[in-house]
Amino acid sequence: MPRRPRELGTPQSPADYFGAELRAYREAAGLSRPQLADQLGYTAQWIGQIEQRKSTPSEEFAKDCDTFFTTNGTFHRLWEWLKVAGQLQILPPGFPDFVEREAEAVVMYMFEAMAVTGLFQTREYAYEVLKAGRTAEEIEQLVATRLSRQQILEAEDPPRVVVVFDEGAVRRLVGSTEIMRDQIDHLIKLAARPTITMQIVPSSRGAYAGLMGTFTLLGFPDERDIAYVEGHVGGQLIDRSDTVREFGLRFDLIRGAAMSADESLELLYAIMESL
Repeated sequence: MPRRPRELGTPQSPADYFGAELRAYREAAGLSRPQLADQLGYTAQWIGQIEQRKSTPSEEFAKDCDTFFTTNGTFHRLWEWLKVAGQLQILPPGFPDFVEREAEAVVMYMFEAMAVTGLFQTREYAYEVLKAGRTAEEIEQLVATRLSRQQILEAEDPPRVVVVFDEGAVRRLVGSTEIMRDQIDHLIKLAARPTITMQIVPSSRGAYAGLMGTFTLLGFPDERDIAYVEGHVGGQLIDRSDTVREFGLRFDLIRGAAMSADESLELLYAIMESL
């Protein structure tokens, strides 16, 4: 691999590495920016912007670089790293750590008071939930991250999930009636899985332990359980045993206020028919 030009300095980000590698390979090949642009079918300005980290390379451009320089996927791997880093940068503080631990959990207990939990959201529902105050690119990255998390439910040995919704969370109209109908239908299908227990606290219940807000408990085979609480601008992982135990007791109280799984499923069917 050719050496990076000294004047570029030490790369500090995936974009830095991509730009540095592009310039290094171009100069090693004895090509100017216009010459490389002609070979790849792009403009010299575009090449310069990527080398100077003023523009983000596309996946197609990364593949074209690998083909031209015969780099066996180096540029595409850098592009994938850049994409992941971009997703992590827009995730709220504390959430990347939660996603990492979530993928390792064997048991999940979730209470959702305001909306369908991210693990159970359809693409369209997730888009509506995440779009406020964000650019189109940020929304797409967050939706992609959310949907990728759902792969744990499709694993050969998926985690055991117990989720309790406040009735308002599954009745709130998010987007359009079509989006909600698809979302409720998705919940009904998930509720049929043997590894998922879904319950709903009816609005007729009045005051109950869940009014204080949403939280998640994660259980692991060889480590102590943790709790996760999310706010408007970030989330917090909690591993203090006494605090996690309090969250566990709170979840038991919430679940005690909920309808049975069968009754909850009947309510979901009723909600879908009303849409």
